Amino acid sequence: MHSGFTSRSGIVLVRTPSYRQQRARRRLLVISAVLGLALASGLIGSLTAPRMDAHAHASTGPFSYFPSE
Repeated sequence: MHSGFTSRSGIVLVRTPSYRQQRARRRLLVISAVLGLALASGLIGSLTAPRMDAHAHASTGPFSYFPSE
């Protein structure tokens, strides 16, 4: 029998997520945080990099430290 003192229009209690759902949510949060940090650092790096002319290029390359014959 239902009590007359119980509230039926109040907040409905929901189930807490299972351990598997919590782990998946944390994993998604970590992956999105890493990707967001990588995107933000790439954007900041591209905005702060010095502008070079289209015809100018760096004088050093990957093998410039080895003497060429």
